[in-house]
This record gives sequence, structure tokens and C-alpha cells, in this order.
Amino acid sequence: MGNIQKHTDLIKAEAKRLGFLSCGISKAEFLEEEAPRLEQWLSKNMHGEMGYMENHFDKRLDPRLLVDGAKSVISLLLNYYPQVEQNDDSYKLSKYAYGQDYHHVIKTKLKLLQEFITQEIGEVNGRAFVDSAPVLDKAWAAKSGLGWIGKHSNLLTQQVGSFYFIAELIVDLDLEYDSRVTDHCGTCTACLDACPTQAIVEPYVVDGSKCISYLTIELKNQIPSDFRGKMDDWMFGCDVCQDVCPWNRFSKSHNEPLFNPHPDLLSMTKKDWEEITEDVFKKVFQKSAVKRTKFSGLSRNIDFLK
Repeated sequence: MGNIQKHTDLIKAEAKRLGFLSCGISKAEFLEEEAPRLEQWLSKNMHGEMGYMENHFDKRLDPRLLVDGAKSVISLLLNYYPQVEQNDDSYKLSKYAYGQDYHHVIKTKLKLLQEFITQEIGEVNGRAFVDSAPVLDKAWAAKSGLGWIGKHSNLLTQQVGSFYFIAELIVDLDLEYDSRVTDHCGTCTACLDACPTQAIVEPYVVDGSKCISYLTIELKNQIPSDFRGKMDDWMFGCDVCQDVCPWNRFSKSHNEPLFNPHPDLLSMTKKDWEEITEDVFKKVFQKSAVKRTKFSGLSRNIDFLK
């Protein structure tokens, strides 16, 4: 067995040991197919107020501009599907935000993986990315054979659905590359039919500026009144397109204690949310990704839903 294969096996085994759902690897090169797609999406203003999506266009498409001498993109998936969900009489929170902020949880695991690579393989130059830099996570994960991009534009995997985070390590190390898997959406249009704001404008194209996740998290101004009555009680993020996807019948709950929700979160009712104080917000979301929207943002969302 050559070094390249040996190094690849070592990295994949360690990723599994660290609790990642799966690990796929692709060659660090220009994302040719994604370039025109991204350009078109931006030119149609489907990114709304997410101005940062326009920045670093070249870096988004070429990992070698992010890491000198990059050879491989290691893509990793981490499950966040919860064991229990909020009660029915509640404003809804996207499942990924139930527990501690995933950025920190995954960064810690990636750091351990990087340290392992240095110990076992030697001086490898690399950078870890969790949704935090101009990296097209889903495109890399698909190129690395971890799933296909579904009609709702999320990554989908036959065995486990789509309730997972995606992260990358871009390294200057030659490794064995995985090949893409085929698309298994078929003729299904469940996600297009169910989207409360019709944000999935055609299969595989999401108008970000109409997406409930964008409206409740990214949008800093008032939510446009056209969306009143269409938000399906989502106060932070939205899971509708994933909830209705037949592949998510195969989701299994995660075993990451840090993703377990604050005990108060699941029992809160609409009335509790409407009366939430800043102190309760801080207690329930102490280490959560919900802090991004701040107390004022969450209150704005709840007022809009009332």
C-alpha cells in the first residue's frame, strides 16, 4: 500500500473516531461547474442582503487561493438530528440550532484532526473551514462523494438524509480522491411543493432572499410584509424542505452531547416565546448559534409571527 492510500485511510479512520458521520476527499482545483451557477445566482440577486456572498468570488471557486499549494479538500459531515423536538404549541427553531453553536463544536474536532495529521504524517500545511470563509461547502462535499445536491440545494445522502453540518480541511497533501455519487431525487418535488414562501424557484435553485432561514437570520431590516402569514411559525431558520424530504426518513439521532438542547427550550410554548426576556434568552441560548440573531432579532421574528 502506497503512502497516499495509507494517509487517506488514516485520516478517514480518525475522522470516524472523532465522531464525524463521514469523510470524503477531492482534489483541490477550480470548481468549473459551479462558477457559472454562482455567477448567475448572484446576478439575479438571489443572495438578498448577504453582500458577503459577492466577495472573494475567485476564492470561493479555487481552494488553492485559500491555502498555498493546496492539493486536497477533506470534506466532513457531522450529524445534528435531534432525539426530541419542540412541542407542537411553539414557534419553531431550526433543529441545527437546538444545542451549542456548531462552529465551536466542529472547529474543536477539526483542530484535533489537524493535530493527528501532523503527528502521524508530518508537517502538513492546512486550514479548517466551518461555514466561516468563502468555501462552497456543499459543492466540495458532493465532489467528494458524500452525497448529491438535492432539489432544495442541500446535500443529500441516501443512508442518512440531510440533517448534518459540512466542514472542510484544505491541505497541501496528496490523498486518494473519492468520486461523485449519482442524484437520487428522481421526479420527487416534495421540497418545492412544501416550501412556505416558494423560495425554491425551480429544481436545484433557491432564491435566498425568499428563504425563511434568510428572513429570520440574515436579514437585518424588517421582514417584508408580503411574507406575513407565510412563515409557518418559524422564528429562527426553517427545516420544511428537509422535513418533507423522503430521504430524511433515514435520519438517526446524533450522539453529540453538546448538541443536546437546553432543557427549557423544548418545553416553551408560543406564550413563553412571546413573553421571553433578555435574561431567559441569554440562559437558553448561552452558547447557541441563535445568538447571531440577538435578542432583538428573535423578538422581531416572534412579533412578525404573532
